Amino acid sequence: MTDLAPTLNPIRADASEEIPVIDLGPYLACHPDAREAAAAELRHAYEDVGFYFITNHGVPQSLVDAVFAEAARFHAQPLDEKLKLRINQHNIGYLPVRGSTTRHSKINDDNKPNLNEALFLKRDLPPDHPDVRANLPFRGANQWPANLPGFRETITTYQAALENLALALLPLYATALNLPPDWFADKFADPMYTLRMSHYPKVDAVEDNEFGLAPHSDTSFMTLLAQNKIPGLAIRLPNGKWVDAPALEGSFLVNGGDMLRRWTNERFLATPHRVINRSGQERYAIPFFFDCNYRTIMQCIPTCTDAQNPPKYPPMAYPEYMTWYRNLNYAANDVKLSAS
Repeated sequence: MTDLAPTLNPIRADASEEIPVIDLGPYLACHPDAREAAAAELRHAYEDVGFYFITNHGVPQSLVDAVFAEAARFHAQPLDEKLKLRINQHNIGYLPVRGSTTRHSKINDDNKPNLNEALFLKRDLPPDHPDVRANLPFRGANQWPANLPGFRETITTYQAALENLALALLPLYATALNLPPDWFADKFADPMYTLRMSHYPKVDAVEDNEFGLAPHSDTSFMTLLAQNKIPGLAIRLPNGKWVDAPALEGSFLVNGGDMLRRWTNERFLATPHRVINRSGQERYAIPFFFDCNYRTIMQCIPTCTDAQNPPKYPPMAYPEYMTWYRNLNYAANDVKLSAS
């Protein structure tokens, strides 16, 4: 039924380049044929571009605005206060400006330390959670600021909303890969996720090989990026061209990371991107990195391999994958860090 198909209003870089826009309204309302139509657009997005926008996603704009406000409030604190939450071995906590350097990129060599600071938060596990007590990698308790009333409540509400949105998108991924709609359900029970609350300070000029965030691909299965009004994000299209990502008001910009690329045997793209803040203003970003269950074994998806295209990667569970990626990709003061 064509009137129920997701709206596709491409954001064009030129006549041959576009970022698809998928209206989730019909799909979330369970209209007939909407899942198949949206999945077809998602398949195109991941096989040809690597990014897509979603609209009518159900996350209140007031909540998104509140999280941007909390990001600004957190980063407005004195540095000494933020350093009380310095990032730990679980990739939870505060990373200062120039605290990380993207080492791995084949797109750009000799990167200088990144011109951003960020607070990393994961699922809010209680101190007595078995995984926290066992000190399992990437399963630590969050570090929360002590002097920002309401901060924790706003952030956990947002994380729950984006977790629900990401879970709702999984049947589209399965359908796009010619799998049963519930194929990912057990693999994303109690999923891992990370919210990165980033601040890109106003800078007068940047040097060669200096970025707010150097060219990279994400670690994630799915990254959900709420739109803000300050530009800076650029995407490297499969043809090698860099294009500035437009801001589509009220949408989320979605991309896949290396987890999705590996799991699909490179059928789906993990498109590189970068940030340079040339706006003359303070810039904030709140990407949400969504991943599978901690103990899921990511084995090549069956519809992504055949006799002519054998699996390119060994089966791997989340902590093994994150440790591999962290040690390969990012460094800060001789301590390796992940993108998400």
